[in-house]
Formats: sequence, structure tokens, C-alpha cells
Amino acid sequence: MALEKQVMDKMKAAMKAKDTVALASLRSIKNEIIKEKTSGDSTGELTDDEELKLLQRLVKQRKESAEVYKEQNRPELADAELAEAKIIEEFLPAQLSDEEIKNEVEAIILETRADSMKDMGKVMGIASKRLAGKADGKTISKHAKSSLS
Repeated sequence: MALEKQVMDKMKAAMKAKDTVALASLRSIKNEIIKEKTSGDSTGELTDDEELKLLQRLVKQRKESAEVYKEQNRPELADAELAEAKIIEEFLPAQLSDEEIKNEVEAIILETRADSMKDMGKVMGIASKRLAGKADGKTISKHAKSSLS
């Protein structure tokens, strides 16, 4: 719910500034919010986790499109997609450093008293929830494996 208000506020600013790239990105976020809120299984509101996944999906789509455009030797379209991805990324939580992720995973291992690879699933489940949007699963997994093996 907070995301929708942030998007609307930024849309107003982008309209005043006549920033067409920002408007395109913000409209795509707004459209996805509406689509998610009105889907058949929705409660009409999005949780923080649903908002996070929506933003991550939009960024991923833009970056994948940019790669396709680069392969087609269409740099102007690739640049436009990357510019939109950057605007959407502004709504994502700040990413943790590798060292911060390592420390957080080690703290989870201590909390859960995990002591071997058999506890990997439990550690990953907690870490994925706790670090949602702030760290990628691959990095979390790397530190968990390193600490548990």
C-alpha cells in the first residue's frame, strides 16, 4: 500500500518535470499494482512481500529486454529499458554488502544452532525471509554453505 502512494507522488513530480522515461516506468509499476490488486485471488491489497516481488519482476523484465535489444544492435532501446529499470530499482530496499550478508547468515546459524548441511534448508528459509529484497539467494546460499560445511 505504501508503494502505491510513493509511485503516485513520483508520478506527479515526473509529470511536472515532463520526464517521459520516469513516467513510463512509474506507469508500469502502477499498472502492475492494479493488476495484482484486482486478480482473482487477491484481497485487494498487496503485502510488502508482494510489492517487493512485483518490483523485482519489473526490473528483471527491463534488464532482460535490454539484453535482447543489445543483441539486436539497438542500443537506444537497450538504454531506455535500463533507464526504466534504474527508476524502478529506486523503490527497492538498499542491498546489503557481501560482508553484511555473511554476518546475517552466521547470526541465523547461531540462532538456530545449525551445525551441518542437513540444516541448510532451515537456515535458507529464515535468511530468505529476513533478507528479502536486500540480498540475492545465490549469495545467501554461498555463505550458508561456507559456514555449514
